[in-house]
Amino acid sequence: MSESTDQAQPLVAHLTELRDRLLKALLSVLVVFLCLFPFANEIYTFVSEPLRAILPAGSSMIATEVASPFLTPFKLTLFAALFISIPYVLFQIWSFIAPGMYRQEKRLAIPLLVSSVLLFYAGAAFAYFVVFPLVFAFFTSVGPTDVTIMTDINRYLDFVLKLFFAFGLAFEIPIVAVLLIWAGISTTESLKQKRPFIIVFCFVFGMLLTPPDVISQALLAIPMWLLFEVGVFFGRFIERRPDADSAAATDE
Repeated sequence: MSESTDQAQPLVAHLTELRDRLLKALLSVLVVFLCLFPFANEIYTFVSEPLRAILPAGSSMIATEVASPFLTPFKLTLFAALFISIPYVLFQIWSFIAPGMYRQEKRLAIPLLVSSVLLFYAGAAFAYFVVFPLVFAFFTSVGPTDVTIMTDINRYLDFVLKLFFAFGLAFEIPIVAVLLIWAGISTTESLKQKRPFIIVFCFVFGMLLTPPDVISQALLAIPMWLLFEVGVFFGRFIERRPDADSAAATDE
């Protein structure tokens, strides 16, 4: 009976630690949200600036639902809190899994973790500062001249959050390529041979995750392809050698 209890204790301890770290991550999001909520309207004004800046004279954004003026900035502030809290949330995840990793794995995982956060932020910034002005300028210029543009604030938020996520995720491609090479699942030469298929995948991915226009699809697909090349380039420096597994097993 005591032997069974001793064997179960490590699992209980791990689950308790996981619970505590998840609670800390959720608490960090809540704290950031409470700090940002008084500025919810200002945050929405900032996010909607790329569209409002190019709206024709006499046009404005509208709210078609009674609760939208409150719920839409609330929703955006919640996403902004999660966006800002990503480094701390990932730190909690890292702190949970790091004790079970080899020293060599930790030396690679830490730069990859930091790079993944920075690349996600870079993807969102690229969407806001580069993609949004071009896409919105295109949309507002191709419509009929006798149609007044009055975008719903909730529909706009759903649109930009989708693009933020798409570009943030797309900018993680170098991390994926490096991990595939480091884990031995693929090699730099194998990825180079698959380059035509990767390019097609980038454009299909861009077509699925962006609005149905060529500009936004190309603005997502081309950076994805270039970032894939970056991942293959850096993957050469960490490509596993035949003796890598044995070295990792002895380096605890």
